[in-house]
Order: sequence, then structure tokens, then C-alpha cells
Amino acid sequence: MNKLKSIRWFALLFLIMTGCSTGKGNTLDPDQEIVKGEVVTAYVTTATRSSEFVPKEISFSDRVDNMSPFTITLVSGKKYQTMDGFGTAITGSSAFNLLKMSSSDRNAFLKRTFSESDGMGQSYVRIAIGCSDFSLSEYTCCDQKGIEHFALQEEELKYIIPVLKEILAINPQLKIMGTPWTPPTWMKVNNLKDLKPFESWTSGQLNPAYYQDYATYFVKWIKAMEEHGIPIYSVTPQNEPLNRGNSASMYMGWEEQNAFIKNALGPKFKQEGINTKIYLYDHNYDYDNHKEETKDQMQYPLHIYADAQTATFVAGAAYHNYGGDKSELLTIHNANPDKELIFTETSIGEWNDGRNFEKRLIEDMEEVALGTVNNWCKAVIVWNLMLDSEKGPFRPGGCNSCFGAVDIDKATYKTIICNSHYFIIGHLSSVVKPGAVRIGTSGYTDKELVYSAFRNADNSYAFIVLNKSSMPKKINLYDGEKSFVHEVPAKAVVSYRWLTNK
Repeated sequence: MNKLKSIRWFALLFLIMTGCSTGKGNTLDPDQEIVKGEVVTAYVTTATRSSEFVPKEISFSDRVDNMSPFTITLVSGKKYQTMDGFGTAITGSSAFNLLKMSSSDRNAFLKRTFSESDGMGQSYVRIAIGCSDFSLSEYTCCDQKGIEHFALQEEELKYIIPVLKEILAINPQLKIMGTPWTPPTWMKVNNLKDLKPFESWTSGQLNPAYYQDYATYFVKWIKAMEEHGIPIYSVTPQNEPLNRGNSASMYMGWEEQNAFIKNALGPKFKQEGINTKIYLYDHNYDYDNHKEETKDQMQYPLHIYADAQTATFVAGAAYHNYGGDKSELLTIHNANPDKELIFTETSIGEWNDGRNFEKRLIEDMEEVALGTVNNWCKAVIVWNLMLDSEKGPFRPGGCNSCFGAVDIDKATYKTIICNSHYFIIGHLSSVVKPGAVRIGTSGYTDKELVYSAFRNADNSYAFIVLNKSSMPKKINLYDGEKSFVHEVPAKAVVSYRWLTNK
């Protein structure tokens, strides 16, 4: 079966196996005549769901047209960041739901999601080090006092690791990030002045007396996961360090994080020969500046970068978008252009009309997918891959109103609703591959069009465009050698990929 025909089979199987609504007028015939010669592969999703990641082939123009008023020219000589990948979080809840599916249904869904040849090619996942608010219980990997008691727990061994192994079998190049929501409670204190024990999953601070033990905790976790065949590409020291209120959480201001990395985590990684990347912060654009205690936390990463010793240990900073504006990414990049940026969490839920697909597709594509990438993020990861139809399982005190990138019917664990986040990540990961470089564009602009261009390592080009308008918009894409015209449907996202001879 040739590549283009396999794309049609993929689209048909994608719609059947995932259970995503097919909309109207999208019955695909995998034996339909294929256009011969070089073509552009495109994927189309409309806000009305009339098309859901539907593939099509677009022929290049017979005559190169770079003079059309609608021409967007790709400028490969203008280079920005190199991409690491795109994906979702494999929380304990997501793994639990996935393992409730039949093995054949789960394998089909994971292939649709992670396969480079037969699916969307998601390439980066985030997991918790210990529990999160989407875990089956509250725990860490060392709840008995003494770092010698470290051990992976049931959630890792029974749920997370088996799912990750299935995904790695599908996509061996998958990158995995680990993040703790809380350290073992015996490492916590009420504050850094009184240093009284704080035996609570929620809030508290890390006792400086346990910096070395906590760094060893990270090392032991990375090595334990690797022993199970799970390589850890990156970590952050603390999820949402300025958020005391999550069901599992800990406050860690920039001065604390700086001290922990400089005096313990960084040197311990170096001593143990661990090359896992360390990213700072992992919280909102606005640094929770509506809270009095976080007023001095503005531009958190920049304070740590200013310490030359700590800066040698960190790759960059990670951000969420539950507060503030994505323009903060550009501010941080411009202040330290040698440091990386990644986007590690956002969710849809009842608070942001998560079931309003039209609204969420448009806003999330603009703010999360293209907005972060166009402001120097080299990875984009959204929250839970899969929740059930009752928004869970979730921990009391955590989010009880979140939806997953997909939601599965709890009654049968068969029918799946694909939400906006599944498609915005898919539109990136399907055409922009790890190692791709974001490149410049020139020419036609329209306030209703948001787009980004890339050149992959295999010399293919990728272009993703969002049309926010209620009217279709014609574009002519020109790569300096070839051109093609396509009408982007109203309120739609289209991803394109094509080979170049240059």
C-alpha cells in the first residue's frame, strides 16, 4: 500500500477506532483514485466538526505563482527554535482509563495518537513523580521516613509503566517529562522560619535539611523508571510552585528552587551521570501575582538564570496558561535567549466552556498551540490524555471539573469523545516532527489567520494555519521552489506537509 493510500486508511480507522464523531459528509473511500506525482498532505478540522482531522491531497500548481496577493512565502533562512515535540499527560487517571479499555481498542487508540506512520505522531508526554490531583491515591515513592525506603508504587507499576511501555512500542522516540506535585511529607515544613514538621499533602515547603535526600529521590526515580525501560528526558523540580492549594502541592519560591538546584539537584545529576534536562518553574504566565505572597516571584526564571552556577544546570523554563498572557514567553526569551522554553500544562473544563468545541478549537489553537510555538516554546504538552465521562478519576481537592483531551464513556470504556486539545496537539504533531526548526514567513497576512511554518529534518516543510473567520480564506503557499493554493475552511485548522527538493 503506498503512503498516500495508507493516509486514507489511517483517517478511516482513526474515525472508527477512536470513536470520534465523523460529522457529516466525511465518509472516506480508501480506494479512491490517488493523485499521481508530488502532492501536499493536509489535515482539516472544522469548528463545526464537519471535518475532524480529515486528510486530503493537494496538488502543486502547474506554474509557480509567487505573485498572488494571497501568497505566504516560507523563509527557510530565518530560523527560530528547534522543536522537541507535542503531546499530553499520562496521569494515573489517564492510565487507569486506558487500561479499562479492551487491549485491541487501546492499541488502536494509542496507535492513532502516537504512531508516526499510522497516527498523529504525538511525541512528548508528561507524568507525575508520585501522585498528582489525577491519581488513584495520594502517595509519593518514599512515604516511610528515610530515603533508603524509596520504591516505585502501585500506580507506577500497575498503571503508568504498562501504558508507557505500550506507547514506546508504538513510538520508541517518545520523550517523557517527570514532575512532582509534592515531596514525601516527612521532607516538608510549615515555613522556612519555624521549620516545624508539616505532615500534609497540600502546601508546606521543602525542609532545606532534606535537599540532598530529595535530590537523591529524583535520581532514584529516574533510575527506577529506566530499569523498567522508561527513559526520562526531562524533569521540573515542582509542579506549580506558587500554588499551595492543589490536593497534592508544595510552595517553592524562586530562591528555594535556586538553592535546591544549585546545591543538590544539579550537582547530584552531574555526579550520577544523569543527562535528564531540568526545567525551572512550571507554572502560570502571571506568577500568581494576585496573591500577596507571590508579588516578589515575578519573572521567576530570570532570578535563577542570574545565578551563573545554577544556570549551568538548567535547560530552560516551563509554563502553564491558567493565568496571565503568552506574551510573557517572549519577555523571558528575550531576556535569556540561550535558555529554552516549553509549555507543559493547560486544561479544558467547565470553567472555560470545555464542551463548546467551536470556541475551544479556535481559542486553544491560537493561544496554546500556535501562540506558544510562535513565542519560542519548543514543546507543547496539554493535561490529561484521557478522562472518563465523569471527569475522573480525580483526587478530592483537585480539579473536579476538567475534561481530558479525550473522554471515554465510563459505562463501557469504548465510546470516545475527542475534545479540542486532542486535535490542536494532533495538528502540530502530525506534520511538525522532533528536530524540526521553526522558520520565518513573509507576504500575505490577515488578522483572521494565525499560522506557523517549519522545516523538518527530512527536508519536508510543515505549515499550520488557523482561520478564525466565519468565511473561508484562500492562501497560496510558496516555498521558494513550488507553490500550491488551498482554501482554508471557515473556523478551521489545517496542517500541511510536503517534501522539498532544496
